[in-house]
Amino acid sequence: METISSSSTELHVLAVDDSNIDRKVIERLLKISSFKVTVVDSGSRALEYLGLEENRNSSQFDDLKVNLIMTDYSMPGMTGFELLKKIKNSSTLKEIPVVIMSSENILTRIDRCLEEGAEDYLLKPVKLSDVTRLKDSILKTENRGISELQSHRGKRKRSDDRLLVLPSSFSCHKDVSISPPPSPQQPTPKLARL
Repeated sequence: METISSSSTELHVLAVDDSNIDRKVIERLLKISSFKVTVVDSGSRALEYLGLEENRNSSQFDDLKVNLIMTDYSMPGMTGFELLKKIKNSSTLKEIPVVIMSSENILTRIDRCLEEGAEDYLLKPVKLSDVTRLKDSILKTENRGISELQSHRGKRKRSDDRLLVLPSSFSCHKDVSISPPPSPQQPTPKLARL
C-alpha cells in the first residue's frame, strides 16, 4: 500500500488494480490532477484499507477520508464488481463514488456495474480527460453537500428565531398551555390577553 500526496486540500482516491503497470498509470494520472492517491493490488486489500475486513491492520489510515474508489473490473480473487457490491452494501461507505475500469467494452457488464451503483465505467487505458471529468464531478457533489448542510443550518436557525420568548414577569405557576409556533401555511391564531 502506497499513499502519494501533492497538496493539502486535495481529494483522496483509493485505486485498486492487480496490474502493477495499470496501478502506476492511474496513480500518475491522479497525481497530475492533484489527487491524494492510495494504491492497493486487490479487492481484499481495498476492503482492509476501508475497514470492512475483520483482519484489519490499517489503523494508521483511520484519519484519511476516501472521496473516490477506482477499481479494475477483472482481478483474481475479488472482482471489481464484487468490491463495488460490498462497498454499496456498507452503511458507512455506500456514499463513496466507485468507478470501474476495464479494457473490455462489454455492454452487459457496463450496465450491470452502473445498475449496482457505480459512478462511472472507464475503458482502459484511462486518460487524463477521464480523471479531470471525475474530479469535476466529485467537486460538484462535495460542494452540493456543503450547500445542503449550510441550507439546513440556516433553516434551523430561522425556525429557532420564531420560538416564543416569555417575559420574565410571566409566572410558571399559572395554568397556561403553550403550543408550538404556527407553521407558515396556517394563519396565526389570535391570543387572549392574560
